[in-house]
Amino acid sequence: MLKTPYLLFLGDVPDPLAAKVANGIKDWRPDLSVGQYRMDGCKADLGLTDMTISQAKAAGAQTLVIGAANRGGVISKEWVAVMLEAIEAGMDVASGLHDLLREVPELVEAAERHGVRLIDVRIPTVDYPIANGVPRKGRRCLAVGTDCSVGKMYTALAMEKVMRERGMNASFRATGQTGILITGEGVPLDAVIADFMAGSIEWLTPDNDEDHWDLIEGQGSLFHASYSGVTLALIHGGQPDALVLCHEPTRAHMRGLPGYKLPSLDALRDLAVQMARMVNPDVKVIGISVNTAGMSEAEARAYLAKVEAEMGLPAIDPFRDGADRLVDALA
Repeated sequence: MLKTPYLLFLGDVPDPLAAKVANGIKDWRPDLSVGQYRMDGCKADLGLTDMTISQAKAAGAQTLVIGAANRGGVISKEWVAVMLEAIEAGMDVASGLHDLLREVPELVEAAERHGVRLIDVRIPTVDYPIANGVPRKGRRCLAVGTDCSVGKMYTALAMEKVMRERGMNASFRATGQTGILITGEGVPLDAVIADFMAGSIEWLTPDNDEDHWDLIEGQGSLFHASYSGVTLALIHGGQPDALVLCHEPTRAHMRGLPGYKLPSLDALRDLAVQMARMVNPDVKVIGISVNTAGMSEAEARAYLAKVEAEMGLPAIDPFRDGADRLVDALA
């Protein structure tokens, strides 16, 4: 578990997209952050209070969260200097970068000296079991996508928000670094050894109350040549009762694969259900989540209406409109 509240570190990122981790935390857990730390040249702004390390510590910050995702996930010398200042102030440091905090000698030495933690959320800290496929109590909903980065995490978080507002028994289950930093816990699925991936999701979504819903953060796509394995592990380990199809309609091809077109929603529905029925014969597709960020309001409304008519399922953009209709469909 990460100590809260956070100071969100944006570093010197060149554009807002490079601060997507911090943006996710700000969007979905605004109460967890006391402010942002921006270096000279930073081109992102979360709209939070700019703070120094000492100001953030005085405001109660317990963890400096690296909210930047630069090319290659590199920790620069300039970033290390800020992290050392945070450590000396008694703050933990948490990161989801490919470069590991634990492999920077200065940070390791300072953390040991000041009694704080370096938390690399991309590294598993649990000995996960091999999946056994035994049915579990409680209920589970998984977001699956036509591609990577189409809004699967935002969909699950939006559904959890509505369900909690309604007094329903629900938990968002993080499976990637941004989700883990938002919730403070989860499974870094892309770093789990292949034989244990499905088992890690069984571990993440154990027996629960009969009325409890796990909203499982999706990863990858069954149709993506690079990342289909993580999606299948989520399906088989999660044993979902409900599936939400996620799509981003403005893309010309699969993310990072110019030679591959996105599959249709029909194809995603059919393949995802086929795979999910191996572990849960009663699984159902309950709705469609569309990321319409690249469309105008009028274009989005027309597209959602078209998809809903064609698929016979509620089609919404949960970030624009909220996830009420998806939650309604769980009943």
